[in-house]
Amino acid sequence: MLQKPPAGELYLSIQNLWKAFGSFLALKDITLEINEGEFVCFLGPSGCGKTTLLRAIAGLDLQTKGTVMQDSKDVSNLPPSERDFGIVFQSYALFPNLTIEKNIAFGLENSGRSKSDIAVRVSELLNLVGLPDQGKKYPAQLSGGQQQRIALARAIATNPGLLLLDEPLSALDAKVRVHLRHEIKELQRKLGVTTVMVTHDQEEALAMADRIVVMNHGVIEQVGSPTEIYREPANLFVADFIGEMNQIHSQVTKGGRLSVGEKTFACISHSFNDGMPAIAAIRPEDIIPHELGYLDSGGNRNCIEVTLDEMEFLGSFWRCRLSNERFGSSELIADFSINAVRRLELEQGRTLVIELPENRLMAFDVPEAAA
Repeated sequence: MLQKPPAGELYLSIQNLWKAFGSFLALKDITLEINEGEFVCFLGPSGCGKTTLLRAIAGLDLQTKGTVMQDSKDVSNLPPSERDFGIVFQSYALFPNLTIEKNIAFGLENSGRSKSDIAVRVSELLNLVGLPDQGKKYPAQLSGGQQQRIALARAIATNPGLLLLDEPLSALDAKVRVHLRHEIKELQRKLGVTTVMVTHDQEEALAMADRIVVMNHGVIEQVGSPTEIYREPANLFVADFIGEMNQIHSQVTKGGRLSVGEKTFACISHSFNDGMPAIAAIRPEDIIPHELGYLDSGGNRNCIEVTLDEMEFLGSFWRCRLSNERFGSSELIADFSINAVRRLELEQGRTLVIELPENRLMAFDVPEAAA
């Protein structure tokens, strides 16, 4: 199924792309369109095919079949040297024996520019990535975050139409990674360059991408904005992979409601027939706490009494583990605000009422292994 990008001028089009390594299919019939200036993240677990797809776009691993169109030009069988892209790897891949200036200038030296033009361009790039005084140093004299900035400067030196980022932040510590992802996004916006980034970090993808391509086992599970991917997951894999998700075995009953034990819950509309098994799913932050007795007020059909088994303070909220015999051995994880915990005087061992809002409770297929 063709995944349409938001309105805009189409820049990169991948049609019916397959990639096989012997008998192993790494990519299976991938079709995707990316607009000019978009920042798109390929997100998924290790081995899902995201890096293979990036390498096919770059021509580093030619596809088994299918086409890659870039800026209306068929580049499917062109070598990397004839494609218009810059690439940044996880390992920086800087030349250790060359100065920072010479590393950045490396791709410019065969472009026919004069030495003075190259020097001006290198100076511009060093200023752009916030390292104007580091040109005479060698890579080993810079921190990991600084080296990755230089790798980025080298990748955009020739003004490529496409920027490819292969897990560029995964080798950095957490604090540097958060800072640098903001800088990369700001730089991408400033340059307007179409960018594709591979990552397995959900938070990174949610923070940086205009659209996220969620992959698993060589196929695309869902394409959408970060909000769409998080709030409207297409299936249980996406729901479970992006953030926390409570999962409760249930059965579809009259009116499309979900039955858990003797309790039924209204939920988001779905296509399941009555009597079918389903997974009831809800995010921890969508669970609403109430005082005991709230069940007795009219119309609160999506409420249930639970026991607060455990509380973990996480700074801006409390992560609480809740149980009810109807859930069987499953626990619910709920994220309650500090104000809610204080207002309701919640503490470990307390019984409370929780509400599972109808517009946030989703129904998904039961995974085959669990069916």
